[in-house]
Amino acid sequence: MTEKIWWNGEVAALYIAPAADEPMQEVDNALLVADQGIVGDRYFAQAGTHSGPDGQSYEVTLIESEAVESVQTENKIMVTAADMRRNIVTKGFALSHLVDKEFRIGDTVLRGIALCEPCPHLMEKTSHKVAVGFIHRGGLGAKIISGGLINVGDPIHS
Repeated sequence: MTEKIWWNGEVAALYIAPAADEPMQEVDNALLVADQGIVGDRYFAQAGTHSGPDGQSYEVTLIESEAVESVQTENKIMVTAADMRRNIVTKGFALSHLVDKEFRIGDTVLRGIALCEPCPHLMEKTSHKVAVGFIHRGGLGAKIISGGLINVGDPIHS
């Protein structure tokens, strides 16, 4: 029997970057393509820092807005969701429970693959203090099972 997660959240923000090291661009909606990624994003184009045969095994990344706010408060530093270089910022949904589970955003279906710990690339882009603040709350990497258009405000549920 599949474990059911009984809370709902929503998409708080969406980001893409056309290539590695390019600034993240906030968008109102994004087209997710199964087994590929988000149209217009660096990983869809195989142009991301972790692209290639030794790169990530997921097509989209998520982070909780609550984690970003918590790191800002606890560490007294200014960091934004865009600084974290994740595609989907969530609100009201615990991402850590979604590893190896399917969940929906709007009409799309995703599967949580692994928690995203801060990497050396993040430390280069921000600071050691930011990277340390996001240990065990750096987000979730996911695979797109069934694609479609998602929008800011779309519900997230399992």
